[in-house]
Amino acid sequence: MKVVWRILDVIVGGIFIYAGVVKVLDPVQFSNDIDNYQSLPWFVSVRLALYLPWLEIFCGIALVFRFLYRGGLSILTALILVFIGATIAAKLRGLDISCGCFGHASQGWSFPQHMAVDLAIFVGLVALWFASRAQPATSKIETASPTPSDPSLK
Repeated sequence: MKVVWRILDVIVGGIFIYAGVVKVLDPVQFSNDIDNYQSLPWFVSVRLALYLPWLEIFCGIALVFRFLYRGGLSILTALILVFIGATIAAKLRGLDISCGCFGHASQGWSFPQHMAVDLAIFVGLVALWFASRAQPATSKIETASPTPSDPSLK
């Protein structure tokens, strides 16, 4: 079963790494994509376009290499929830926008296609979250052997 979770780690982490790299390569287009949601001022969209792709890349790497894993998993789950909420809010306001998540590859997607991909990623993140909670985190204290002065040995 651990192999299945590792495969899911690599797939979900790889999705975010790919999406982040695509956005890093064209931050102007990504800032326009953010601005199309008409939810944030332009200067905030520009700053997010410079910051969010790197956050996605680093959190994706955290999933792939399992370094700072739960932090990366938590941040990516929060990001996808915010994105799903922003997409639904834009649709409710009658905006017909492309998300820009995967660069030009996602430009022609319809709203149901966007939601299906986002919800699939969300389900993967939630599954990884529950799988990580089932596996206890080990620390040096837990794995250290008791010392002779340990009161529990008396």
